[in-house]
Amino acid sequence: MFDSPDELMRRMHADLIDSYDEELEMELEDDALDPRGNGEADAASKAARRTYFRELFRLQAELVKLQDWVVATGHKVVIVFEGRDAAGKGGAIKRITQRLNPRVCRVAALPAPNDRERTQWYFQRYVAHLPAAGEMVLFDRSWYNRAGVERVMGFCTDEQYEEFFRSVPEFEKMLVRSGVQLIKYWFSISDEEQNLRFLGRIHDPLKQWKLSPMDLESRRRWELYTQAKETMLERTHIPESPWWVVQADDKKKARLNCIHHLLKQMPYTEVERASITLPERVRHEGYRRHQVPGEIHVPQVY
Repeated sequence: MFDSPDELMRRMHADLIDSYDEELEMELEDDALDPRGNGEADAASKAARRTYFRELFRLQAELVKLQDWVVATGHKVVIVFEGRDAAGKGGAIKRITQRLNPRVCRVAALPAPNDRERTQWYFQRYVAHLPAAGEMVLFDRSWYNRAGVERVMGFCTDEQYEEFFRSVPEFEKMLVRSGVQLIKYWFSISDEEQNLRFLGRIHDPLKQWKLSPMDLESRRRWELYTQAKETMLERTHIPESPWWVVQADDKKKARLNCIHHLLKQMPYTEVERASITLPERVRHEGYRRHQVPGEIHVPQVY
């Protein structure tokens, strides 16, 4: 047990700082090997970094309130994240979900369909991941694969492509009528920015796994992806589920803007929580804790 209330507060403060270090680790990973910097932040960039973290923590606190409201009201939410490779979708999703309960807010990132799934109704495998009451599901890419990568890479026929555009408005209207709130984000980056991020991944051994042969091919087919995106936005931007475009050349601003906008899409209010009192531990006479054999301890290298 702790020697004093001061010691308890010190330990609690240290634990809080450790949790904040997680954000620092992610941001340092994002900024490592950035060829535009020399590694020495000037006063302006330090101030911008402080502002970013202050706003991120504030918005994440609001996301916790949103989560409580979703659970209390039984609201059902689907958030679709689309965009080019390296547009920053994953980073935004990480910051949204970071402090939330994974049983309430979960991520669906489906792999390429297997042989059986390719014979199913196109939307069938996505339906299995839709939320029940009191849940939020974030799709890291979604059924819009057909309008993007499948179209550009030739993984679907012209007939399948046109059928998708006939079906998707009805599919989304059906979701909304059933009580699911559907929010769709497109993360938009420039040609130059994607090129720079790809180069960063090529030269960073911790990020090389993010580059697949498909990603590299997408660079070559930049204009085809642009045409596919324009068609997708034009044909699937409907009142029931409009598209929202996030300007994402600046990753940090994109995250903050996306979270801020997301919070504005729901009329959430703070749910009052019952006060919590930590109960006293029950102690039993005669109980003696058994020593754990030393050979099964993980070596304390650090």
